[in-house]
Amino acid sequence: MFKKFFSYPVFLVIVLSIIGSLFYGYLVKYFTAGGQKFIFLKEIIITSTEITQAAINMIQSKSFNPNKPLISVRHKDKKRFEKFINNKRNALLILPRYDHSISRSVVDVIDLKNFETIHTYKHDISEMILQIKNLEEFPRIDIEDSPIRFRYFHPLIFDDGSLISYSHYSVMFKIDFCSKLKWINDEERFHHSQMLNHEGSIWVGGQLNPQSKHVIKYQINGFDDDSIVKIDTDGKILFKKSVIEILIDNKILPNNYAYSSSKSGELDPIHLNDIEPALNDSQYWEQGDVFLSIRNQSAIAHYRPSNNKIINYITGPFAHQHDVDIISDKEISIFNNNSFFVNNEFSEILIYNFETNEFTKVLNDQLQKEKFKTIYGGLSHYLKDGSFIVDEDEFARLILFNKKGEKEWEFINKDKNGNIGLIDWSRIIEDEFFIEKFKSLVENKKCSN
Repeated sequence: MFKKFFSYPVFLVIVLSIIGSLFYGYLVKYFTAGGQKFIFLKEIIITSTEITQAAINMIQSKSFNPNKPLISVRHKDKKRFEKFINNKRNALLILPRYDHSISRSVVDVIDLKNFETIHTYKHDISEMILQIKNLEEFPRIDIEDSPIRFRYFHPLIFDDGSLISYSHYSVMFKIDFCSKLKWINDEERFHHSQMLNHEGSIWVGGQLNPQSKHVIKYQINGFDDDSIVKIDTDGKILFKKSVIEILIDNKILPNNYAYSSSKSGELDPIHLNDIEPALNDSQYWEQGDVFLSIRNQSAIAHYRPSNNKIINYITGPFAHQHDVDIISDKEISIFNNNSFFVNNEFSEILIYNFETNEFTKVLNDQLQKEKFKTIYGGLSHYLKDGSFIVDEDEFARLILFNKKGEKEWEFINKDKNGNIGLIDWSRIIEDEFFIEKFKSLVENKKCSN
């Protein structure tokens, strides 16, 4: 019977299909890595892959628009907001979130005294795209950042009500309190966190193009040359430097690292996801230093831009971390995605003490109880009273644990229809003067939108 089956045309079709699938998968990986052979097949392979992914997105997002971000389902049975301990905090939550009911991203400013949204930013994305001139760097910006796909990332808000943000790996921009566009910067691809330094400038992740000297040396197509960029509030770039170049200059990586990384199929060896500036001097750092979270090396680099020196290169019991914060004059917190091969079920918050050179886990039992897990995102906010907010951004959940480790509240980004949209790096403001001034802007709002 089996001998007869193997003689059937269907068996030949199955065998050829398996061989074809394997060859297709090889070509996808090959072209993604910048391969130049079989170039006549490149457009066919890329287009067919995009069509397949679009079909998957349509099914998962329950939408006929293939570009719409996915609807999360992990916390679908939870309430949108639930308070467990009554505590009226004088703080603002800056929440960039995707709202599926209006098919776009917004930024809500939420008063943590009552968890009410007091202001929402929502600028004209199509108008902004028309102003982008660097189409060599952003040839598909009208597709990749179309209004239905655009997502605000880690927005900075100033006391005049203006906001600076970007969509992921895209242009940086500034809007006013009424969401009117003030400027754009399309010189680089900006990504992940943005943080104010002691001078009032902004540290933000970028990707260099043209690439830095070590990457250009090997002419690697598709290589992500992550950089640190300092930009002022008018959109002017003041400083930029490749992270790979920083590490090679400080003899932390070999000078042929770019080449060896590409040979291993890894074109994103750095994946910078946070830059934390030191606002004051301490015994362990100087004002102006920055801490760099280098995800794909599972390392935190303490860097001094003034002399191009790595002061500390910190590795330890963390893997693919996604946030670093200065929380005292001798401690940093590290949000650990915990992507080890084993014992990786939950994300963690680690405290590293420079005085003792030791790591301590905090809220570990609570995070395990909540089954809190991020794979490639997430962050934590340390509040002045010792509380922590944890941001499970890829699954659209925020939890506040008070200084006793008790769960104060939980938020799931559900829209009015109950659909869960992504959260993209929230922020907490506790400065009382700022809060008072911003609330005054809200009370006297004269926006037409």
